[in-house]
Amino acid sequence: MNTPKETALEQRAIEGAKMYSPSVARNRDVIRDAFLRTMPQEGRLLEIGAGTGEHAAHIASALPKLQWFTGDPDETARASIAAWIADMKLDNLHGPHALDVTAKDWDGALAAPYDAVLSINMIHIAPFEAAQGLFAGAGRLLRSSGKLFLYGPFSREGVHTAPSNEAFDESLKSRDPRWGVRDLDRELVPLANENSLALEEVVEMPANNLSVIFRKN
Repeated sequence: MNTPKETALEQRAIEGAKMYSPSVARNRDVIRDAFLRTMPQEGRLLEIGAGTGEHAAHIASALPKLQWFTGDPDETARASIAAWIADMKLDNLHGPHALDVTAKDWDGALAAPYDAVLSINMIHIAPFEAAQGLFAGAGRLLRSSGKLFLYGPFSREGVHTAPSNEAFDESLKSRDPRWGVRDLDRELVPLANENSLALEEVVEMPANNLSVIFRKN
């Protein structure tokens, strides 16, 4: 492998175009397990902000009946995603797309409905417009009873769930004041309700993270 490449929040090793994320190596199994327990096992899934593409490769390999459409607005990330797709050779893993949820009507050209939408570790390293766009698009794209799955750090009712999350929030805002740990109850649940989505389940994860599942009404 080559010298690790510095990204927004971590250093990632690179082999050709394929990137390897240390955080994915730590959490991919627990995220996969939470996904398998709470999300559709077949149909069509749209992943937003897939980063290196490792989560898509890891989870899609366990769900051959779920057609997985993955991508990222970042060109380097898309190259890594394409390399993972080529390496895995899965019939159900497709992409990469370049969808940017901060763009107006970003989902307008997609063939709805989808059974699931997934976004891992995205909304806290993007302006709040990304969360707004994600929920609006999910509300339009998901079929009735379809699900949106989010993973990452969240605060609850205006309070950080751990000192480490509070420090992480301060670090994010020091990098870009538009970034930050989002409040599940005060920011995201209202967004969900505005877009015909309801909070279904919150799963506590290692390192003070949460998996959060919303269901389309």
